Amino acid sequence: MTKPLILGISGASGLIYSVRAIKFLLEADYEIDVVASRATYMVWQAEQNVKMPGEPELQEEFWREEAGVPKKGKLRCHRWGDVGATIASGSFRTLGMVIMPCSMSTVAKLANGLSSDLLERAADVQIKEGRPLVVVPRETPFSLIHLRNLTALAEAGVRIVPAIPAWYHQPQTIEDLVDFVVARTLDQLEIDCVPLTRWEGGENARGD
Repeated sequence: MTKPLILGISGASGLIYSVRAIKFLLEADYEIDVVASRATYMVWQAEQNVKMPGEPELQEEFWREEAGVPKKGKLRCHRWGDVGATIASGSFRTLGMVIMPCSMSTVAKLANGLSSDLLERAADVQIKEGRPLVVVPRETPFSLIHLRNLTALAEAGVRIVPAIPAWYHQPQTIEDLVDFVVARTLDQLEIDCVPLTRWEGGENARGD
């Protein structure tokens, strides 16, 4: 039986990254536990003029509708403040966790061992259990404080995948750019479910 993947969604701009990740993971029949931070609700309202429901059952319908995957895969949603949820315990086995997008506030709390909600608690559990944790920071420019916090996470074994797309796959749409970041993020967990033209080198390719 495949273990679930935790997807944390924090209040950073760029929620399309989480929507596309949910789409590809569900289409590939993965099991996902989703937890969105309190700030995420406000970001959805500001960026999309869409109100995200708070009830877990309604939120599952919300994410499936946004991702366009009504039936495939398994999706469970958790309240941001439910620190007694399954994903808050190290005894709950997982494939790991992705936080996408990841705010610098969340980065700072994780780097300093603080957990004030379920998202942060679940991430802290992945670190202490030595399981994969991937954060996708969506901020620019990085301040020295941001860089030091990201370095602290990297030193603890967290994989850092900034939301920076490539261009060699000749993107034609915003979704193409987003999907590159989603694919490279899931690569860190050995999950290959996003259609992606990967770099194969060429006559003029350089290795420096």
